Amino acid sequence: MDFALSDRAVEFQERLIAFMGERVYPAEPVWGEQMQEARAAGRPHVHAPVIEELKEEARRRGLWNLFLPDTTDGAGLSNCEYASLAEIMGRTRIASEACNCSAPDTGNMEVLYQFGTREQKERWLRPLLDGEIRSAFAMTEPNVASSDATNVSLRIERDGDSYVLNGRKWWTSNVMHPHLRILIVMGKTNPEASVYQQQSMVLVPADTPGLEIRRSLPVFGYQDPEGHGELEFSGVRVPTANIIAGEGMGFAIAQARLGPGRIHHCMRAIGAAERALELLCERADERETFGKPVSHNANIQDWIAQSRIELEMARLLVLKTAWLMDTVGNQRARIEISGIKFAVPEIALRIVDRAIQVHGGAGVSDDFPLAYMYAHLRTLRLADGPDEVHRLSLARQELRRQRERRAAGGSAGPRDNR
Repeated sequence: MDFALSDRAVEFQERLIAFMGERVYPAEPVWGEQMQEARAAGRPHVHAPVIEELKEEARRRGLWNLFLPDTTDGAGLSNCEYASLAEIMGRTRIASEACNCSAPDTGNMEVLYQFGTREQKERWLRPLLDGEIRSAFAMTEPNVASSDATNVSLRIERDGDSYVLNGRKWWTSNVMHPHLRILIVMGKTNPEASVYQQQSMVLVPADTPGLEIRRSLPVFGYQDPEGHGELEFSGVRVPTANIIAGEGMGFAIAQARLGPGRIHHCMRAIGAAERALELLCERADERETFGKPVSHNANIQDWIAQSRIELEMARLLVLKTAWLMDTVGNQRARIEISGIKFAVPEIALRIVDRAIQVHGGAGVSDDFPLAYMYAHLRTLRLADGPDEVHRLSLARQELRRQRERRAAGGSAGPRDNR
């Protein structure tokens, strides 16, 4: 395994670090003020003007669509190379959107890029790549256990040259964004088909009659600007041309979409944890208790040392997973993807929790980014599959490997990922 960055990737990293220092970090308080003013006026879901300024500057600097491996519209970087950039962007709430690399748009763009027709790409992918519109991904439902994606019950029924959608979705991120124009919706087209061919995905324009936003769901009391909506689909009618890759392809598309999405979440989580550790150390040096800096206390030093090692372990595991995705493909890296999906948020949460403790009461306020970091990272233990599902997947694979080893009379060894 070789995690060394190419010269081109190093150049991207240097340019992104400069952009963060010169424009993004100074824009954080501006963004906060603009959001606070909007909330005070009763508008929690707005697009802060400073984001558009950052987007224009990011595009001017060539820091645009960094996640996309195709050089025509993206940076042409591997997963390993993008990992370092996603980590840097993950240090703030606004950098990913500024560089057109924020979820759920990245996953939706990848779906359209990989599975979309020429017409679908022209109408929806092009403006997404250009940062002109935003999108949402509607998969989770309130009435079923969505940890099992085969449970989705929203019906997508063929009616002549249209599909008609009826059902409910929730936790549809981005659905309250003022620039939302398109949703990718997963539902059942054929309940009689085999279990993994029952689902399909269709494109639903946000202004389609019958699509109602029932409410925006807060996360630990935070109303995120993009929102996490509960949606009602009542006779929502779209052309049959809006289906993605054909009927029965929904589950396969979901698996293709969620793999990169999961590792991107983990990359950004490492960036958040890295910033939390920096804040922990800074606060521990600044504050004095009982006549000495807090950083002189042995327990605080233990936290710092433990955080650094845990962070490095998490980063290396993510890099190994990215390397596997680059070399043997997402499918053969699925166990590692499951592993990082439950390991990295847990580690990041521990580090943020320590930082909050060192900050005292300030740590749970919004004077520092730690409280929101914690709320966001805690949701990652549920988003894109809860921890328990990923642990189950990994355990089954390990049991299968061990049984095959015993049957062959061999000795235990590392997984062969090549």
